[in-house]
Amino acid sequence: MSESAGQSIPRIPAPPRGLIGRLMRRSYERVGFSAILPLLPGFLAGAAGPITLALYFEMSGAEFLRILLAAEFGIWLPEFVVAGTIVHRRARPLTAWIADGGGQQALSAWRAGSTLPRDLFRHPAPYLLVAITALGFDFYAASQLDLPALGGGLVIFLGSIVQYSFWAVLRLFILEASLRPALEDLSAELPDGVNLEVPRMSLGWRLLVALPVMNLAAGTVLAGIFAQGEGTLGDFMLGVLGAVIVTLTISIWLIGFISDSVATSMRDLRAGARLIGEGAFDARVPVAASDETGELAQSFNQMAAGLTERERIREAFGTYLDRDVAEYILSEGFSEEGVQVDVSMLFCDVRDFTPFSRDADAKRVVAALNELFEVIVPLISRHGGHVDKFVGDGLLAVFGAPEPYPDHANRAMRAACEIARRVNGEGVPSGLRIGVGVNSGRVIAGSIGGAGRLNFSVIGDAVNVAARVEAATRQLDDDVLLTADTRDRLGDEFQLTSRGNQVLKGLDQPVELYAPSDVVLALPPERSREPATTAD
Repeated sequence: MSESAGQSIPRIPAPPRGLIGRLMRRSYERVGFSAILPLLPGFLAGAAGPITLALYFEMSGAEFLRILLAAEFGIWLPEFVVAGTIVHRRARPLTAWIADGGGQQALSAWRAGSTLPRDLFRHPAPYLLVAITALGFDFYAASQLDLPALGGGLVIFLGSIVQYSFWAVLRLFILEASLRPALEDLSAELPDGVNLEVPRMSLGWRLLVALPVMNLAAGTVLAGIFAQGEGTLGDFMLGVLGAVIVTLTISIWLIGFISDSVATSMRDLRAGARLIGEGAFDARVPVAASDETGELAQSFNQMAAGLTERERIREAFGTYLDRDVAEYILSEGFSEEGVQVDVSMLFCDVRDFTPFSRDADAKRVVAALNELFEVIVPLISRHGGHVDKFVGDGLLAVFGAPEPYPDHANRAMRAACEIARRVNGEGVPSGLRIGVGVNSGRVIAGSIGGAGRLNFSVIGDAVNVAARVEAATRQLDDDVLLTADTRDRLGDEFQLTSRGNQVLKGLDQPVELYAPSDVVLALPPERSREPATTAD
C-alpha cells in the first residue's frame, strides 16, 4: 500500500555498519554533509611524499620540515581549494535539501550526491593543478637533498604522480562513504518508479584503477623501508619502477580476474533486472560464483520466481475475473470495506436456452456459451463496464463501480444496444439470442465472501430489478428494456418508447419500462453515441 492509502512503504532495514559506516553516519547526523570534511585527509596524504623521501634519502629534521611544508602549502593546499570548490558547487542541491529538512527537490539532491564522487574524480582541474605545482615542489625537494636538479626533480615527480593517484582513488571512496548516509535518507523520499539512471563508474573500472595504484604506492614505500634512509636516486627510481613492473606483470592480472568475476555477475544481474522491468518475469541469471555475488544471483532468481507466480495470479484474475477488477484489486487504492455507490446494472440472458441445452451435448453447450460471451464481454469492457458474475447462461455487468463513471447509465445503454445489435441483429454462429435488461440505482459494492475467498460484487434491490427487467424482454418481445431509473440518468442521445407499467416477479409495485427504438439498435457503435432529438 502507498502512503496515500494510509500505510507507509516498507523499507529494507539498514545492514549492520562497520566502523567507517558508523563514523560517517554519526558525522552526517551532527553536521550534515560538508564539502570540507571528506577532503581534509588529503593533507595527511600530502605528508606521504616527504615521508617516502625520508625512507630513501638521509635528511635532517629541518630539511624534512621544509620539504613537508613545501608539499602541504605548495601542492595540497591549492588542490584542496580547487577540489573543495568543485564539491561545494556540485553538491548545492544536496546541501539545500539537507538545509530544508527534505522537500520537493529530493530527486535532484539524490542525483547530485550520487554523481559527485565520480564527477570530482574525472574533473581535470585538480590533476592539472597538481601536475604544475608538483614540478616546482619536486625540483625544490631535489635541491634540498643535493640531488641533480633535472634528473632528481623528474624522478621525484614520478613518485609524486603515484602518490597523488593514490589520494585521488582514496578520495573517491571517502566521498562515497560520506555521502551514503544522505543518499540513504534521500532514497526513502523518492517516489516508486522514478528514473534514477545516472552516469556511472562501473565496479570493474573501480577495481582496475584503485588496486594497481594502491599496489604502486605500497611497493614504493616498501622498497624505501628496505633502503633504510641510505638509498640513492637510482634506488628511488628502481623502487618506483619495480613497483610498476610488479603491478603490471603480477598484480594487475589477479586484479583483472577479480574484477571480471565481480563485474560479470553485476552485468548478469543488471541484464536480468532490465528484463524483469520489461515484463519478462521468467528471466533468470546464472549462479556461477561461490561468494556474495552468487548468493545475490540466487536471491534474484527467487525474487523473479515470486514475480512469475504473482503474474500468474494476475493472469488468473484476468481469466476468472474481469481484468479491470483484477487490476483494481491488485492496485494500491483497493479497500475491502463496502461502499454505497450509484451504478447501472446490465443483465443479459439467453432466450430458450433450456431446450437448447437439453437437445445439445455438453461440449456444444459450453462452446456455444463461450462463443457468445466472447462477443459480449469485450463490448461491456469497451464501454467501461465489468462483468460482475456469470449466472448460468447469463451474466451481470456493472457500470460505475469500481471505477466511478458519472455517465454510467449512458455507458450501460450503449453497451446493451450494441450487444443486442451484434448478437440478435448480426447473429452469432451458435444461433443463440439474448435479452438485455438495464436498471440504475444505489447498491453496496465491496469484497464479499468468506473462508479466504472474496469476490468484488454489488448487492441490493437494484441488482434484482435488472434481472427482472431482462425477464420481461421475453414477455414484451424486446431485445433491450430499461427502467425509469435508468431513463432519468440518461442523456438525450437515446430514442425511447414506453412499454407502460409492468408487474415484475418479486416486486410489490409495477415498474415502468422503456425500450430503445429500432433506429438506435440499428446504429453502428460509433454513431450510437450521437444525441437524438426525439424524446420518449
